[in-house]
Amino acid sequence: MKRYIALLRGINISGKNKISMAELKSAFAEAGFSDVCTHLNSGNVIFSDDENNTLVLADRAKTLIKEKFNLDIPVFIISQKELSELLDKAPKWWGTENKEIYDNLIFAIPPNDIKIVAEKIGEPTKELEQVEICDNAAFWSFDRMKYNKAAWWKKTASTGIAEMITIRTANTLRKIISI
Repeated sequence: MKRYIALLRGINISGKNKISMAELKSAFAEAGFSDVCTHLNSGNVIFSDDENNTLVLADRAKTLIKEKFNLDIPVFIISQKELSELLDKAPKWWGTENKEIYDNLIFAIPPNDIKIVAEKIGEPTKELEQVEICDNAAFWSFDRMKYNKAAWWKKTASTGIAEMITIRTANTLRKIISI
């Protein structure tokens, strides 16, 4: 069995799309996923399964969430191994101990392509943020104090792009690859 990570987009944010993580964990287990656990309250589910196709797994998870919680939300699934390999490719400026910088990884939810997402967002704001595309994700860092002036900050939540992506912090990703 492979270990996978499901990243649910837009769960428990500002009172929207509320799902209890205990209930989510139970629902995944009842649906046949093994060794299920969750991390944080933002829709990170770690599980094992024999299926090798992440798109099939994402469809199963999306259907499960629709049926159990009546929510139609995007689900991105990646194997722990693939995520670990992706994090190994991180640029040197990403995920450092610098507390003035906020480090995120943006995943394009299939069938979306991160290059098209990046094109729609446009150029990062010089001196405030850095972006590097890798595989179907983008390493993204920005100045915590001036985030509201950063082009990518404003546009990642914009209509037409928000449903194409899911974002996690460097710290969250490092934690979930070890669960």
